[in-house]
Amino acid sequence: MNEGLKNVLEWVYCIVIALVLALLFRYFIGTPTIVKQRSMFPTLKEDQRLMLNRTMRITGRTPKIGEIITFEAPDVTYYDNHELDKTNPIAIYSSEPKNIFSKFVYYSLEITKKSFIKRVIALEGDHVKIQDNKVYVNGEILKEDYISIDVITKSDKFNDFIVPEGYIFAMGDNRTKSTDCRDFGCIPLNKVEGIVIFRFWPFNTWGRIK
Repeated sequence: MNEGLKNVLEWVYCIVIALVLALLFRYFIGTPTIVKQRSMFPTLKEDQRLMLNRTMRITGRTPKIGEIITFEAPDVTYYDNHELDKTNPIAIYSSEPKNIFSKFVYYSLEITKKSFIKRVIALEGDHVKIQDNKVYVNGEILKEDYISIDVITKSDKFNDFIVPEGYIFAMGDNRTKSTDCRDFGCIPLNKVEGIVIFRFWPFNTWGRIK
């Protein structure tokens, strides 16, 4: 092997290793994301940049109540009342990538994946009830300092249920502009992609998010 070809192969090898390490870091440790909708207003605004903590994929830590998460959007995000099964308050994920390449593109590169960003309201085993424009968790009114004073929380779909084992219940802070678990049901923990740890853009909003 001549010296020139050897140098090219070494560079290719280094680039491949760097790409693999970058993808592993992005999937298991952390990655930036962009807010694209108004469902978390006023806490988050469109085009803000956030950093996600993804170490839960290694540690198995369950998100805590009050934390903001991103998760894979379910296949069905809206039900007519006649389609709704209130006895089974879980989101539907029925279409999975079929081959290795499509799985790589979907789960690692996340090119074709749609994600939602919401706040965790209740964990498995919690009784959630939405009544009189308020949220009750295990019989107590949920204290929500993060929402605007004039925000009204309503749901004519999933509004009185117990969060199933292995699931969480999440809503957007901007309740009237948010499609969330009230509409499509609780999210399985294995569909949670990351926990928001801080905002880094714009610079004047840099810092942790409550």
